Amino acid sequence: MYTSNPDYVTTTQLPSSDDLISESLRHIRPIDTLYSRADLTAPWGVEIPALEGGMMLYVVTHGHCWLQVDGDQPRLLQRGSIALMPHGTHHILLSNQDVPATHLFDIPVEKVTPRYEIMKIGGGGELTQVAYGGVRFDRVAGLSIVELLPLVVQIDTWDQEDSWVQSTVRLISREAREQRPGAETVITRLMEILVIQTIRTWIDTVPESEQGWLSAMRDELLAPSLAAIHREPQKPWSIQSLARVAGMSRSAFAARFSETVGEPVMEYVTRWRMQLAHSLLMESTEPLRTVAERTGYASEATFSRAFKREFGVAPGAIRRSSTST
Repeated sequence: MYTSNPDYVTTTQLPSSDDLISESLRHIRPIDTLYSRADLTAPWGVEIPALEGGMMLYVVTHGHCWLQVDGDQPRLLQRGSIALMPHGTHHILLSNQDVPATHLFDIPVEKVTPRYEIMKIGGGGELTQVAYGGVRFDRVAGLSIVELLPLVVQIDTWDQEDSWVQSTVRLISREAREQRPGAETVITRLMEILVIQTIRTWIDTVPESEQGWLSAMRDELLAPSLAAIHREPQKPWSIQSLARVAGMSRSAFAARFSETVGEPVMEYVTRWRMQLAHSLLMESTEPLRTVAERTGYASEATFSRAFKREFGVAPGAIRRSSTST
């Protein structure tokens, strides 16, 4: 329970670090999804423009190809490789590294449904097949996880026993092909599963995942304070009260938090509150006053000023944009 004085705090039943990672993953929900199948015969090259506020996901189901991204080494994707572009970065897919690329929008496609298309391109040589999808999501709400991800998340799992990649991609392909009632909804959910599972696999296996926010989630001293922030963002948190949750002195806690997470603790508190507020405005019809109270602000005016500083627009504009889509 919490005492009336936020500088003297004890907590019970705080979520574990895995629960908090799950909570952040939960915020990565598709706003819009496009699923496609590409039949590519060498030589071929496709240039994919940046997808602002979205991700691109590729699964090579036959053959191989090269992925080139500015600022990253060329990557060989083989049968079963998953490549997630979590920041929607401009990139190129090629049959060989010296092949010229055609812009994606200049390649004709067969539009099966508004959310499913088939693309065929190439010179008639060796066949590569790629299942791919674009997923737009609430980047603000999923920021804690997404901002930690590298330019490319590559997972190679096809040949593993009981591979979740095989089963998921096959089900997506069947739904897209047969177009039974509810097929687009099923495809959207399965694309979400592929994205989330790819990120989960990266978290479990890549050393980079031990840095920054994820590292703090596994820090026995910092994890309780992060859990408290996430679970009860409406509390009047201070450095002192959060240090008490961590069982540390104020100065030691502030230094450890900044060094591990990469930003001062109260900046993190504000950013987390704003992420939650953004999601509430997009997904609920709660009055602005209620959203302000749930994210730790005593008045609408104070909340609105903080929100505009964070996002550059008033909270009402976010609410109006959500109701117009």
